[in-house]
Amino acid sequence: MPIFDHFDFLAPIYETFIPPKDPQEMWEFADLPASGALLDAGGGTGRVAQFMNGKADSVVVADMSCKMLSEARQKDGLRPVCSHTEKLPFADETFARIIMVDALHHVIDQRGTLNELWRTLQPGGRLVIEEPDLRLFGVKLLAIAEKLALMRSHFLSPPRIAELLSYPNARVRIEASTRSVNAWVIAEKTLTPSPLP
Repeated sequence: MPIFDHFDFLAPIYETFIPPKDPQEMWEFADLPASGALLDAGGGTGRVAQFMNGKADSVVVADMSCKMLSEARQKDGLRPVCSHTEKLPFADETFARIIMVDALHHVIDQRGTLNELWRTLQPGGRLVIEEPDLRLFGVKLLAIAEKLALMRSHFLSPPRIAELLSYPNARVRIEASTRSVNAWVIAEKTLTPSPLP
């Protein structure tokens, strides 16, 4: 069963099992509020994006599950777009902020996805990837469970995600949580390429 079928099936009940959480950390990591547009890539039902409404000039939720996006449509201020993250239908440098929450391990081409997110991020903008931290034993078990559920998930450690974001004009850092199993990889797109060491 392809991964999008799982999410199409779960769409109406998704937030019952994975409810929205306090957005304060994401506001901080994404440096919100900010002027310009914000993209929630792989944002599904808009459970995170709904809290970004009013923190950016516009909020776009891109996801390959149109049924998940039908849930996002019911939330005020969100613009749903049905799209693979590996080939986004947006011009270069469209977004001032891009977030991707608990979704990178679900995409088929992770490098391609990160390249697309970077392409659509404006210079001076910020990309925040939130993922379960694969360095933790509980997350390793989760990764196995998702494989057994035929979800084709492929978890990456935060250092590996940071390595994939090693663009010449990127300033990247990792933040680990002390209260959850998540980690954040935060990449700022500098106005000029960083000098070589």
